[in-house]
Amino acid sequence: MISEKMQEALNAQINKELYSAYLYKAMSAVCSQENLDGFANWFNIQAQEEYAHAMGFYNHIIDRGGVINLLAIDAPCLKERTPLDLFKRTLEHEQYVTACIYELSDLAVAENDKPAKLLLDWYVREQLEEESTAEKIIDTLTRFGKDENALFFLDKDFSTRTFVQPTIA
Repeated sequence: MISEKMQEALNAQINKELYSAYLYKAMSAVCSQENLDGFANWFNIQAQEEYAHAMGFYNHIIDRGGVINLLAIDAPCLKERTPLDLFKRTLEHEQYVTACIYELSDLAVAENDKPAKLLLDWYVREQLEEESTAEKIIDTLTRFGKDENALFFLDKDFSTRTFVQPTIA
């Protein structure tokens, strides 16, 4: 059985993951409106990943006899319009999610909840990858500056990204 405290914390994380999916859908829409279909695809795939992350927490709660409590999802407030600004926002958001995962991991240790700790170890590794990816894209976009040809080829490259269902611990 999952503790009430851990169940509540994981339900809150489901909400954060679903918000992340909303945020990336909004970013995808911005890119589509700017005719950057490859970037739009990248963010759309990212939204699918975030939904899968939410389902990982959802399934963990269910598998342990817990109760799902879905909370309202806030609408993302998105002012960023350029790929560079969108990826800077992505990195900032992923750093926030990483901090939340660390807090959950600490709670799992405090609660001596080994199944939750095992699950959260997977999410810690995933977050390191998410931050690293965003940092590399920011570096690339910064290096190319306003070079339209470079942006074209990067957009074309991002159009090939496909969703791969993660195998969550």
